[in-house]
Amino acid sequence: MRILICIPCLLTGGTEVQTFSLAKALLAGAHKVALACYFEHDSGMVRQFQDAGVKVYLLSPDGSRPAGTISTTRFLWNGLKKIIREEEPHVAHVQYMAPGALPILTLRALGIKKIIATAHTSADIYSNNGLRIIRFLTRHVLSGFQCITERAESSFFGTSRLFDGSPSPHFTIHNTLPDHITIRTESRPPLRDSDPLTIGVVSRLEKIKGMDLVIPAFAEIAKKHPNIHLLIVGDGSLHEHMKIQAKQAHISDSAPTSNKANPSDRIEFTGRLSPGELQAQYDRIDILLMPSRSEGFGLTALEGMARGCVPVVADTGGLPEVVRDNIDGLLNIPGSTEDIINKITLLLDNPDVINRFSASSVKRARDFSPDNYKRQINLLYKK
Repeated sequence: MRILICIPCLLTGGTEVQTFSLAKALLAGAHKVALACYFEHDSGMVRQFQDAGVKVYLLSPDGSRPAGTISTTRFLWNGLKKIIREEEPHVAHVQYMAPGALPILTLRALGIKKIIATAHTSADIYSNNGLRIIRFLTRHVLSGFQCITERAESSFFGTSRLFDGSPSPHFTIHNTLPDHITIRTESRPPLRDSDPLTIGVVSRLEKIKGMDLVIPAFAEIAKKHPNIHLLIVGDGSLHEHMKIQAKQAHISDSAPTSNKANPSDRIEFTGRLSPGELQAQYDRIDILLMPSRSEGFGLTALEGMARGCVPVVADTGGLPEVVRDNIDGLLNIPGSTEDIINKITLLLDNPDVINRFSASSVKRARDFSPDNYKRQINLLYKK
């Protein structure tokens, strides 16, 4: 089967990572896969798709966007028309509903009868009119509407179910663990009361990710727990703000040289790292903190769990579907520094709970393995 994946941007975010997993799953099913990127793109990500065997079309070679609905419609029509003429796809898979419904309507007008759309967010980013359009498209235009979490699917349609192969206009197929992270085959060495321990975040340093809460929470926790270290992996607009927070709390930006009774010299900023460098950082982290105010799926939690990190994550987006509360880790109230402190303190006071959650996290990560994802995607296309 010839499949055309359509996506607005091809940068380095979670949506692009999961789109790459989709492409590889389809290639593994012996399908021919092409990809159309409408706007911005990263050359390294483009090469990654090409090296995997995907033919990539860049509708905007310089990454610019046309202004206005009419110009965008004309732009998509002309670009997709050329690709469809060359590729003759049997199915178009539209990743991310942007810009609006235009790609779906354009593909249908150009003669593509089988179209699948995947939403990587919940319905709260759409207006009431936008939701009506999505529901209309799902009933009358799309062959299927895929969500990446059941919570998101419920927000769009009021009901949800995991895809099992039976016919349904909308369904959930969870994201999968990316290739740059492997699931641990051996257990982590068990922690004891006196062992030093690392709390870590792997994130864009942005307010929507709750990064403004990290340093204040750590500063309070560190007052009672002299053997902890904070590892911050990532970059963003709050980087300098977090460093200021660290100075105000008397926490310096360096690796710890000794265990002290105050929170000095116990924080490390690595900056942004490549995907291939992340696994080594997860292996340094005992408790993985994700205090997000909003989250689509929660891929970082899954990556850390695959390496045996114990997740303490906000009860938002798809995170509760990845992290089972009090089984694999702990859920905290979104935006609450106090609740973050309480949940991490509970773990620090109970190393046996950390050990139990760590083992459970690795087992849970196997539910989201690439092999399981490939089976679901290819079952969907078989249907």
